[in-house]
Amino acid sequence: MSTIIFYDLTSALPEKVWSPNTWKVRYCLNYKALPYKTEWVEFPDIEAHCKKLGIPPTSVEADGTPAYTLPALHDPATGTYIADSLLIAEYLEKTYPTPSIFPHGTAAFQALFDGALRKAALGPLWPFIIPAVHTRLAPASAAYFRTTREPIFGKALEEVTPTGAEGVAQWAAFEAGLDTVDKWYAKSGGPFIMGDTTSWADFIVGSWLIWLRTIWGEGSQQWKDVASWHGGRWAKVLGDLEEYQKVD
Repeated sequence: MSTIIFYDLTSALPEKVWSPNTWKVRYCLNYKALPYKTEWVEFPDIEAHCKKLGIPPTSVEADGTPAYTLPALHDPATGTYIADSLLIAEYLEKTYPTPSIFPHGTAAFQALFDGALRKAALGPLWPFIIPAVHTRLAPASAAYFRTTREPIFGKALEEVTPTGAEGVAQWAAFEAGLDTVDKWYAKSGGPFIMGDTTSWADFIVGSWLIWLRTIWGEGSQQWKDVASWHGGRWAKVLGDLEEYQKVD
């Protein structure tokens, strides 16, 4: 089998890997035991890199110009270049169907899961995690990240994280949002969203969780809080997915 080339966002961290969106694909590659090699890309180099290789854009900017994002991959076995985590997952499932990441005819449900998770739980998180991401990037990517994220918040990244009573309330709102996701797991009757069966939905949850642990640090109070919530649910989810967290 040919070695797949996986294009991932780099960082200043020892293992480099950090992005939740690219982690979704890494989980899939590891779960399916597909041979792959990572090529690391800095934020400001993504567009030129994709154009050079013929990797298609994933959306359009506000001004109508194409937007290029990672993850992306090249599969030499089929000559395919593809970007966007869900599209890549669907491609891998079609091309390498065993083991399945969309088992028992659940592809439509699984495709909606990321949006449902974001809506249920992640809104209050952004002011706590986005400024921290900036501190984990190499200089070129950090500068790009600042210039593209600060307009979203309308302030310097250093001023984004809420403090005092506002910070306490928003942190509690994040925990309350995860309560909804905890109930999804509880209803499944097993360690995964589909009970005893691992699927794309678990890789989505795992990707967001490993992002938090990586960016804040395993010894941080933020991660210790999250890991302890809901009876230790979130630390357990990562533990249950540990065998698929290999970084080549």
